[in-house]
Amino acid sequence: MSLTRPRNPMPDDVAAALAQRGLRDAFDARPAYQRNDWLGWIARAKREETRQRRMEKMLAELAQGHGYMGMEWQPPSR
Repeated sequence: MSLTRPRNPMPDDVAAALAQRGLRDAFDARPAYQRNDWLGWIARAKREETRQRRMEKMLAELAQGHGYMGMEWQPPSR
């Protein structure tokens, strides 16, 4: 799958937080648009407090296994 929007790179601290909490596989399992949107949302924060709050929101949604930027989302049944 290719994205039509610019790809947002993963910052080192986001990668470290995903690894530390054991959520990297959950992040990688999400659709490409969700991964890209989360990274862009975090990167666009103007203040460090906002950036940290957004990262915590992403980590919480990944830990719960559902939800996407405050919206309901369930992984597809296989």
